[in-house]
Amino acid sequence: MATLYLDQQDLELRADGKTLAFYESGERRGTVPLSFLDRVVIKGGRTRLDSGVLMKIAEAGATTVLVSPRIGNRVAIILGPAHNDAAVRLAQARRVFDEAYCRDFALRLVTAKLRRQRQTMTLALRDRPDARRPLFDAVAAIDGALEALKNRESATCATIRGIEGAAARTYIKGLAAVFPPSARFSGRNRRPPRDPVNVCLSLAYTLLHVDAVRAAYAAGIDPLLGFYHRPAFGRESLACDLIEPLRPHADAWVWQMWRARVFREDHYTTAGGACLIGKAGRERFYQQWEGQAGRYRRWMRRMVASLARTLREEGEPLLALAEEEEP
Repeated sequence: MATLYLDQQDLELRADGKTLAFYESGERRGTVPLSFLDRVVIKGGRTRLDSGVLMKIAEAGATTVLVSPRIGNRVAIILGPAHNDAAVRLAQARRVFDEAYCRDFALRLVTAKLRRQRQTMTLALRDRPDARRPLFDAVAAIDGALEALKNRESATCATIRGIEGAAARTYIKGLAAVFPPSARFSGRNRRPPRDPVNVCLSLAYTLLHVDAVRAAYAAGIDPLLGFYHRPAFGRESLACDLIEPLRPHADAWVWQMWRARVFREDHYTTAGGACLIGKAGRERFYQQWEGQAGRYRRWMRRMVASLARTLREEGEPLLALAEEEEP
């Protein structure tokens, strides 16, 4: 299965039987079979299409994602047919209020994230001895956070977030130390990102988040009901949970792309305080991302499948009880 990225001026997409047809300035340029598609990512207002095209994509089981043309954030997501297992969502909603369950879930996620952050910093220490001090400090902070998380009895989601946040501040300084000065990266900023590295990080996190929403939805799990990130209006908190261990992978990937000069300063421009990625940079980003995103998607599918199985076992008795109480 493939991802179709649409990011070109004067492009029109039409449904043609079991394919999508591309038109440029009214001329047909090519087609792609719907059966090949897993997701369609549309950048801003660059592509024209009607509701019939969106219907065809959804019926084929693919996801359509609309991405902001300026800052790379997801604006909307259109999913295919829903999973209808109410037992899973009943159990999920109940577990959201189970403090011990949420704590254990959060501990596993954050521990995995910290270990991957440590691995990234350790590899950077080997390759960038000139940045030894900030990298060494980051490793020490992460080790301290991992040690603090071993005290499971007194941990809460709030204390876990505090431990993770303290380590993250030192980790991001270590990460910033390995990028060239021309990248202008000194830490995370967004909405809009103000430097090329943050453009890449924001877009990578956005694509991970979309895949997490999609994986949860396909497994019958509500992406809004998170266990570590608490449910909040307008936020798919479970998707935020799922991508936490994957963020360091995205960080390391962006660094490697800059280190190999796959991404370069001339791929970006600045306008109105926002850093924007040009067409050549976007093409490279999407191509390189698809080359390695499959393993992240497989991990998320395994995670939600395992979670769904557990929740289904808990939820089926609740569903049966509800049916018995019907008048």
